Amino acid sequence: MPSIKPTALRFYGSFNVTVTGITIQNSPQCHLKFDNCMGVLVHDMAVSSPGDDCISIQTGCSNVYVHNVNCGPGHGISIGSLGKDNTKACVSNITVRNVNMHNTMNGVRIKTWQGGSGSVQGVMFSNIQVSEVQLPIIIDQFYCDKSTCHNQSSAVALSGITYERIRGTYTVKPVHFACSDNLPCIDVTLTAIELKPLQERYHLYNPFCWQAFGLLSTPTVPPIDCLQIGKPSKNRVQSDHDSC
Repeated sequence: MPSIKPTALRFYGSFNVTVTGITIQNSPQCHLKFDNCMGVLVHDMAVSSPGDDCISIQTGCSNVYVHNVNCGPGHGISIGSLGKDNTKACVSNITVRNVNMHNTMNGVRIKTWQGGSGSVQGVMFSNIQVSEVQLPIIIDQFYCDKSTCHNQSSAVALSGITYERIRGTYTVKPVHFACSDNLPCIDVTLTAIELKPLQERYHLYNPFCWQAFGLLSTPTVPPIDCLQIGKPSKNRVQSDHDSC
C-alpha cells in the first residue's frame, strides 16, 4: 500500500456541491473531503468505520454550519490541527449545533500547534449532548502527535469561542483549556454547561484552564472556576503577517 491512503470521495476546487443520500463504509483515509470548495451542502448521509474524527475543520474554512449530527465512537468534532510546521492557519465563523456524541474520545475540540500563526475567530458550539465522552470541551494549543515537540512562542490566535448548552456525561475531564502563553485564548464564553461524571469511572479530573480568558454567563456544572474573567493584562498584538 502507498504511504498516503486514498480518500473515498473528494471534491477539489468545486462550487455549489450537494452530497446527499449516500453511505460510506471503511474508507482507508478520510471518507468525504472538500478542498478549496464554495457553496457546499451535505445532508442525510452516513459514515460507518472504526473511530476517527467525525468532522475535521481545517485551515481556510469559513462560514461553516454543522448541525444535526450523530457522532461516535471516534474522536468527535475538531477544528484543526492548525499551524503545523510553522504554517499560517485562518478559520472563521464556524457554528456546530444540535449534535449527539456517544462514547467518543473528545467532544468539541480546537487543536493547534506551537509555532503556527493566523487565527481562529468566531466559533459557536451549541446544544451538544454528550454521553460517556472522555473530554467533552477542549482547546489544546500545545497539540503534538509525535513523541516530542519543541516549545515555540508563536501561536494561532484564538478568540470569540462560545460554548452553550453542552450537557451529558464524561469519563475523564469535563473541560480542558490549554492556551498559548504568548497569545492567550480570549473571549471564551460558557453558558449552560452541565457535565457530570460517569459514576463507575474512577480516574476523573477537575476542569483545567491555562491562559484562557472570557466569561461565565451562567453557573456551570461542575464550576469552571479556572477560567479567568475578562481579558489578559498583557496580550501580544498580532502582527500584519500573523493576522488573517
